[in-house]
Amino acid sequence: MKNIFVFLVLSSLIVSCKATSTGSKETASATNSQEADMTIYFKATGNEPFWGITLGKEQTIFTSLIPGKEKIIFSSVEPIKAMDANVKMYKLSNEKATATVTIQQVDCQDSMSGAISPYKVSVEIKNNAELESKKVEGCGKYITDYRLHDIWVLEELNGYKVFIADYQRELPRIEIHAQENTFMGFGGCNSISGTLFYEKDVLRFTKVISTLMACAPGNKESEFTKALQSTTTYSIGDNRLTLSNPSGKLLVFRKVD
Repeated sequence: MKNIFVFLVLSSLIVSCKATSTGSKETASATNSQEADMTIYFKATGNEPFWGITLGKEQTIFTSLIPGKEKIIFSSVEPIKAMDANVKMYKLSNEKATATVTIQQVDCQDSMSGAISPYKVSVEIKNNAELESKKVEGCGKYITDYRLHDIWVLEELNGYKVFIADYQRELPRIEIHAQENTFMGFGGCNSISGTLFYEKDVLRFTKVISTLMACAPGNKESEFTKALQSTTTYSIGDNRLTLSNPSGKLLVFRKVD
């Protein structure tokens, strides 16, 4: 009887260890996957022939069903930007091929699924041994930084620490949903919500709306929402989200979830 009891205890410990180990591996895998995605900031695909492209910090990778162009890897470059529209052109080359990638901010409908993406993409690609290039078109989108997905409570506004006394009853906060590119929260007096505009090195809070409750004298909600809508870029570190524009730092939030 004693031997059976010992066997059951050991079996229970082994199963528990395996479950913990599996859970740890799954969590680590998910984290590694998210961190790997951070190296890629734009994806696009097209049909007839099927093709895809990923733009990353270090590499731009073109894949397709086009003979001789199944997978071509380029070193990433900075884009050439149009002056009068949100159009970016990337001139890529390696020892075997050259390519020109053009990304235009305009609604783009997938020719097979009918899904709408916010960017139209064209890729003109040629192996160095060929005389003519092949041009393909499709749709794409930027991949919003997953680290933004959280609840953030305001700590600083325009360089000064904030206090509950500056607002109605609690500090302003925003809850960002990175995959949907939306946010909601509390401005210090009213509830607020809106959308995110995200590109590489760019973050804007757009289409901001709020409830219309009258605010107490001295409430700094209007300063907060003005700073939020003036944001053009961000940084994340030490559980803080810092929002800035070319004039300087605007808002600092603390992660609470």
